Amino acid sequence: MVFSSVFFLFVFLPVVISGHLFMPARFRNFFLLAASLLFYFWGEDWLVVIVVGSAAINYTCGIMIADARGFGSPTPVTADRPHRAREKAVLAISILVNLGLLVYFKYADFVISDIFVGLFGAGGSFFHQWKKVLLPLGISFYTFQAMSYVIDVYRGNTAATLSFIDFACYVTCFPQLVAGPIVRYRDIADQLVHRVVTSEGFSEGISRFVIGLSKKVIVANTVAKTADAVFALPPGNLDALHVQLGVLCYTLQIYFDFSGYSDMAIGLGRMLGFRYLENFNYPYIASSVQDFWRRWHISLSTWFRDYLYIPLGGNRGSRTRTYLNLWTVFILCGLWHGAGWNFLAWGAYHGFFLVLERAGLKRLLERMPGIFRHVYTLAAVMTGWILFRADTLPQAWSMTKIAFGFGASIPGAASIRAVLGNDVLVAIGLGILFSMPVTAYITRAAAFVRSPKIHWARCVVWTFLLLLCSMRLANDVYNPFIYFRF
Repeated sequence: MVFSSVFFLFVFLPVVISGHLFMPARFRNFFLLAASLLFYFWGEDWLVVIVVGSAAINYTCGIMIADARGFGSPTPVTADRPHRAREKAVLAISILVNLGLLVYFKYADFVISDIFVGLFGAGGSFFHQWKKVLLPLGISFYTFQAMSYVIDVYRGNTAATLSFIDFACYVTCFPQLVAGPIVRYRDIADQLVHRVVTSEGFSEGISRFVIGLSKKVIVANTVAKTADAVFALPPGNLDALHVQLGVLCYTLQIYFDFSGYSDMAIGLGRMLGFRYLENFNYPYIASSVQDFWRRWHISLSTWFRDYLYIPLGGNRGSRTRTYLNLWTVFILCGLWHGAGWNFLAWGAYHGFFLVLERAGLKRLLERMPGIFRHVYTLAAVMTGWILFRADTLPQAWSMTKIAFGFGASIPGAASIRAVLGNDVLVAIGLGILFSMPVTAYITRAAAFVRSPKIHWARCVVWTFLLLLCSMRLANDVYNPFIYFRF
């Protein structure tokens, strides 16, 4: 089940929101857990066992760590803490199980088909008998959430919960289950137990959800048609203009698709009484690749910073060690997004720019005019999206050369209008406009106007957008979702 579907909008969501509002507080988490498992089971069938098993294992590990030191307030990590060896062993088990699930379900096919077969050939009967592993939806997100809980309990950053219902609700909560943002238990621990749904928060949640739905349906779905059409063509049938258009459309698609889902998740959370942290902060206005990663998929980049980069040593060692740590983190960040050489190359590509900026390019950029820094960042990011979107490394390399004018001209290339309709032109214009903080400016300006007309105007706008999105979905418009691949 996806948020941008008629069934979710007009059947599942009203039932769950109504049930949650009128449910006695002590039963809300159980109700929300049941609704979330139904939401997941709807599209994933038996794979719901994986997310339930993940929750059970990590809950047990949290209990075992807390039991080793005594329940109560979080206990800071100290070298002389009693039973520290036992706690480390439980933590290691949790990490191995979580990473084991992720590696098997997400990377087994890649390791078998791309690495083993490439190195040793496919002559063995094992390779012929290998069956493709089904990828559980959202496993990259809920695995990181569950793992961060056990790590935080071990570090003393949060207290372990005794309630399996509360913890399972945290792991499986449907707003952020399949596409994030990656929520840390310590950020919502109190809200799981003592959350209050207010009329103001509910109203904010509705508006945020409608904004996210509009991003997804009006912009992302529309430009996706052109992006997919261009990337489906063989490089021999492409010229520079086609590739540049396809990359522009994909650049807008992935941002409005993913940030739209994050907005919907944050809005749904507000309707249920949760406050999830922001996941995007207008990344396409960034002035460096480093700045881009402070604004893009914030919950993931901060997760890697806190649970991998800093434990590796961060920037506390030599320059060489710092650069190696950065590159390692971003190679793994690329692999987190998908099992393929192009994702690994995309992570290494961004790691290269981050190392380059840390080595001195950032200081040079700071002396440049703002427009130059912005163009540099967009060029680096958009070129990286070719790697991210292409099916293979050779396709990515060919399209990159063509985009920069190094491909042969194609006299018989199809007209650009074959992949660029008027609806796509409008969506591109809206995408470029709302990639900038236009909505934030309007919201701040409206806050200074104390008039009922502003309130009613907002209601009219949200209602219109909801109706427009509903009509487009009812007409079975193109409705892909990029992050379901991850």
